[in-house]
Amino acid sequence: MSKSLFRKELSKLQPYVPGKPIEEVQKEYGLTDVVKLASNENQLGPSPKAVEAVKNELKNLNIYPDAGAMELRHALAEKYGLEYENIVVGNGGEQVLQIIAQTFINTGDEAIMADTTFGIYSNSVTHMGGIPVEIPLTKDYKHDFKAFVENVNDKTKLIYVCNPNNPIPNIMAKEEINYLVDNVPEDVVIVFDEAYYDFARVNPDYPETLEILNKRPNTIILRTFSKVSGLAAVRVGFALTSKEIATEMSKVKGVFNVNRLAQVAALAALEDQEHIDKTVELNYKSLKIMEEAFDDLGLEYVKSNANFTWVNIGISSKDVFEELLKRGVIIRPGHLWGWDNWLRVSTGTVEQTEKFITELKNILNK
Repeated sequence: MSKSLFRKELSKLQPYVPGKPIEEVQKEYGLTDVVKLASNENQLGPSPKAVEAVKNELKNLNIYPDAGAMELRHALAEKYGLEYENIVVGNGGEQVLQIIAQTFINTGDEAIMADTTFGIYSNSVTHMGGIPVEIPLTKDYKHDFKAFVENVNDKTKLIYVCNPNNPIPNIMAKEEINYLVDNVPEDVVIVFDEAYYDFARVNPDYPETLEILNKRPNTIILRTFSKVSGLAAVRVGFALTSKEIATEMSKVKGVFNVNRLAQVAALAALEDQEHIDKTVELNYKSLKIMEEAFDDLGLEYVKSNANFTWVNIGISSKDVFEELLKRGVIIRPGHLWGWDNWLRVSTGTVEQTEKFITELKNILNK
């Protein structure tokens, strides 16, 4: 088949590598008890209120969803002190990021982002013929905003800030974010990806970007129901932005891009503060167990304000990943991002976390 059939940018794209499914590991290694700490999922499960809402909505599967997701957008607007015209809803945060690139990027346009960060930024920009300008992290594994500012030019359309970052789960603090905002031209759109917002906001140094949006229209804040609300399977994320940007993004989002069950699940999850609070509490309990174990083992790790950790095990992450699979624990090896000796490990229940620590110690001791 001739390669000329395909869009030329596809040759530059790197496919996203998802975490291994539990079923695949069970079949491959003949296991029954498998713990998945690979995809930053909510180990408490979905919001109970969302589950009930989905059950009640099943009888309407023959009816198309609300194309504008109006009820959900109104609810989000009320929660965040905006108007529904400020909100774009997508089939998960990934689609919202794709919509952003499709809205702004022409061939040759540039977008600034960290190296290392969420790979969808680079892929979505490249797909539209844009140029990802990837800035290495600082020595303390943070976004180098000074270098971000220095790399802004007439071709710069977007700046991506993953906060907390992924796969490295530290935050950029208020003072650091303010420096970036104060030194970037108003006609450059800053995208704050806050998929882990509800975990990070417990840190008093975490910025409230809604205040930035209220003063700076060329700002997009991305959040999701996949993480803290446990709705990863139905896929629903959203952008908070100016009405002008939301209008243009809505032109390319697709007609029925958020399905009916996802919309009712998200609406119910918004009202389930108890589930959110329990999730955040368990998250930091799991992190504490892991960090104490890392300290005992003398391992370097990055302090997390997300629902995963990032730890330097000092040996091949690919080898440790395979050994953990054999022992019924799924994590993400850092070599996928070019960090050969690091692991990204999602938080879990106390039992899941302790199983991971036990098996990691066994492997390292071996």
